[in-house]
Amino acid sequence: MPERDRFVRGMAAWTGFRQEPVLYDRQARLAGETSYTMKKMVSLAVSAIFSFSIVLLRVATWVGTWVGLTASGLSVAAVIYALVVRLFTEEWGRGWALLLIGVMFLGGVQLTVLGIFREYLGRIYREVKGRPLYLVRERLGFPADNTTMSGK
Repeated sequence: MPERDRFVRGMAAWTGFRQEPVLYDRQARLAGETSYTMKKMVSLAVSAIFSFSIVLLRVATWVGTWVGLTASGLSVAAVIYALVVRLFTEEWGRGWALLLIGVMFLGGVQLTVLGIFREYLGRIYREVKGRPLYLVRERLGFPADNTTMSGK
């Protein structure tokens, strides 16, 4: 697979071939401490999560989109409230309504658009990895040599 940032443990499981555990008794370490620090273990875990899943990106997409739509909806409610306050009272200072509504609406639109961008980013991420769509377990009825489709 042509990936540059490989998580080999995950790739081995991803291939889908049958796996069998090999049980053994590990001997105690003879000398020194492990050089695999907690920072390296966390880095490995993060690599595992991001190499085989766009779930976190998708969660951010949905949360951002719903927060954006909610903010835009609240800005519509704020327009109605501002009109009522402006028409029937002089309680609020001038200019607050336009500022409040503008910030809420534009913030909501930005969050919604960012959600859409995140979805495209996740799809691009999967394509850039260049993983094969399928793996062939066995070839039947083909010549035994290892030539490719292009004849090389």
